[in-house]
Amino acid sequence: MEKEQKELPFYRNKTMHRKKIWIFFLAVFFMMTFLIGRLVYLMIFCSVYYGQKAEDLHERERDIKAARGRILDANGVVLATNKSVCTISVIHSQITDPEAVIHALTKELELSEEKVRKRVEKVSSIERIKTNVDKEVGDRIRAYGLSGIKVDEDYKRYYPYDTLASKVLGFTGADNQGIVGLEVRYDDFLKGENGKILTLTDARGVEIENAGETRLEPVNGYDLCLSLDYNIQKYCEQAAEKAYIRKEADSVSVIVMNPKNGEIMAMVNYPEFNLNQPFLLNMESDAVGDEKQTLLNQMWRNQCISDTYEPGSTFKIITASAALEKGVVSLTDQFYCPGYKLVEDRRIHCARVTGHGAETFETGIMNSCNPVFIELGERIGTEDFFGYFKQFGLLQKTNIDLPGEAATIMHKQENVGPVELATISFGQSFQITPVQLVTTVSSIINGGIRVTPHFGVCVKDTDGNLVKEFNYETTEGICTQKTSETMRYLLQRVVDEGGGKNAKIEGYAIGGKTATSQTLPRSEHRYISSFLGFAPADDPKVLAIAIIRNPSGVYYGGTIAAPVVKEILENILPYLEH
Repeated sequence: MEKEQKELPFYRNKTMHRKKIWIFFLAVFFMMTFLIGRLVYLMIFCSVYYGQKAEDLHERERDIKAARGRILDANGVVLATNKSVCTISVIHSQITDPEAVIHALTKELELSEEKVRKRVEKVSSIERIKTNVDKEVGDRIRAYGLSGIKVDEDYKRYYPYDTLASKVLGFTGADNQGIVGLEVRYDDFLKGENGKILTLTDARGVEIENAGETRLEPVNGYDLCLSLDYNIQKYCEQAAEKAYIRKEADSVSVIVMNPKNGEIMAMVNYPEFNLNQPFLLNMESDAVGDEKQTLLNQMWRNQCISDTYEPGSTFKIITASAALEKGVVSLTDQFYCPGYKLVEDRRIHCARVTGHGAETFETGIMNSCNPVFIELGERIGTEDFFGYFKQFGLLQKTNIDLPGEAATIMHKQENVGPVELATISFGQSFQITPVQLVTTVSSIINGGIRVTPHFGVCVKDTDGNLVKEFNYETTEGICTQKTSETMRYLLQRVVDEGGGKNAKIEGYAIGGKTATSQTLPRSEHRYISSFLGFAPADDPKVLAIAIIRNPSGVYYGGTIAAPVVKEILENILPYLEH
């Protein structure tokens, strides 16, 4: 009995040992089964995926840049095109003589030896050294015949006329993508699709000779055709430059548009900048960092669409049209101007402080008389005035095909009292953009059709085949035909015998309106002088506005802005006729 009890622990230990062995073999069995199953899954079900991964490890991919589409003017003149350049790269694993590579790239690319050495010695699949290298330099580097250097053909945006319409065309970045202006607005049509070059490498990353390469050819971008006319743009830029220099102004803006369909023939924001050197300031400055970037942003800014201003007396066109639409005035209505008008406790002066005396509505607009228009505003009333603003489209953007358009800055209707209504009626205490003004006036003089101002006409492929024609929204019924006809007559009278006589051109019927407005704060005595004119007065085919900001000396719009529009129309009217 005692012997059996002594032997019992031995048998217990033996049984436990056998169990452990079985557990071990079961664990090994299940592990082997799992591994075999996993191998079967990877080798059979995932063979395609991992085969592709293995192939990718032995492929090196490089881009073939697509040629960006050209930008053409209304007559096919090339305003933006491409210049052949090169991208220089090195492949570390293929370099056999690093010192020769460093010497050649330092010399030809005019880079510091330290910078080149750092990139050449960097262990990577491919290291870019420099982009936008002139093709002649790229050819010289290729002629060295050094292993590990790659010279890839590329394109750089090129603008044949440097500064022409710079704030309209815009420019591209290092990746040839649009940044500002039409370049970014129509980027999807212009950019094209890059191609690819695939080459095979061995395990060390060295390209395998005679293995061939796979090429996916690039698809070039489409050409963009504009309504902008090179010749008209040049006429306008020359006139703007002369006014800028003569009046020592801060800037001069000009827009020339077809009021019937919204096609913009010219848009100037002088001084312009060099599109081929867009990061070079067009002024003397030592600014760096954020300060320089602020100056660049200002330089690139298109003031015709992004800057608002108090339009002054050119807005009287809208006030007069609203009064005619409501039927609260006729050409022979009588007014009296003593040189001011009392509105509540405010004495609001006329430009002619001695007053115009007795006058009709017709002579009131010819004289640009503030008291006449203050009374018109009172006759219209705040609620209806805002109704006409909405009807004319003033309270919405024009939707011009350029980025960065600003909206009208107008009082809230509930905040407009008698004084605000008076100042609005002659174009002060609110702000609009130049493009909004010309668009609204176009709808008033063209028979009452609100057009969308635009540059883009169509896109074509490289063979000249039409790809897409652009269509733009129009809205009819902005005003009646009678109101439109009356306003054309009145605005012709302004030029024939009124304040716009400095825009009169022998042999042509010109309509127009002058304006002189003061910027805030009023105490600084800074002015904006402008003139808006169109021709022929009875059937307008061209409308032009010139805006001179902060001119020195005489600042009246009829004196200094009207002659600018006259010079422009004297050049472009005969041109358009032929």
